[in-house]
Amino acid sequence: MSIPGATDSIDAPTFEQILEMDDEEDEREFSKSLVYDFFTQAETTFVNMDKNLEEKDLKTLSELGHFLKGSSATLGLTKVKDSCEKIQHYGQKKDETGSNDITEEEGLKLLRTTIEQAKTEFYEVEKVLKKFYHDE
Repeated sequence: MSIPGATDSIDAPTFEQILEMDDEEDEREFSKSLVYDFFTQAETTFVNMDKNLEEKDLKTLSELGHFLKGSSATLGLTKVKDSCEKIQHYGQKKDETGSNDITEEEGLKLLRTTIEQAKTEFYEVEKVLKKFYHDE
């Protein structure tokens, strides 16, 4: 893959499909606009997650996790996608696989750590992609 530092955080075939839609390799206007729209979307979603975590609104946290999971999957951002899937499950009071029930208290505890993990993964991949687009 042509993105240094993206080893296990970006699914190469998925991201390369997006890069193929660029008219010019030098400019990469199309893919860059998608990626930067995702950055804005993720920032807003994380703010909303923090707010809903304070309010202990598991249903909304699950919805936010589902939303960000879809966006990150589209770009091939695997680690962010996986963490958001866990957020979705914990908000539904399910374990990380979505198979077994957990208590609301367990869900909130897991949500706290997983949201922070998702943010860390997001900031890491954001840094890699900004470097790729020469915007460090």
